[in-house]
Amino acid sequence: MTDIEKAVSCLPGHTLALCKNGEVILSDKRGVAPMADFLQEGRVLEGWSAADRIVGRAAAMLFIKAGVCAVYAQTLSVGGKELLEKHGVIVSWGQLTQQIINRDKTGPCPMEAAVAGLEVEAGCRAIFNALAKMRAHRG
Repeated sequence: MTDIEKAVSCLPGHTLALCKNGEVILSDKRGVAPMADFLQEGRVLEGWSAADRIVGRAAAMLFIKAGVCAVYAQTLSVGGKELLEKHGVIVSWGQLTQQIINRDKTGPCPMEAAVAGLEVEAGCRAIFNALAKMRAHRG
């Protein structure tokens, strides 16, 4: 079984599954929080494969910054797909959608809005800032 196949097989019941050489990391955090937290912790994920429930441009930027080599998304946005492919990440999906919407289904995902028009480095900074503000607001 390949790393991406293993990650996909481990995804049910979780929001993110990462695999490299049979080692698996699982997360149940929502949205882009798992990858953002891994990056901020300094976790080395270069060459890992990832399976995620929802991947838009924001999540794609975090995977690219982390050096993830393959991504499977249950739901993938066109923008996320294009960005991953542009950076040489092998990408597969269950459903391809025009955009990722917010949890209330009333507009675009706030993380997608935060990275609109940005390249990977600036996008990752915008994600970290947006998450910090959201977490501070929640108390």
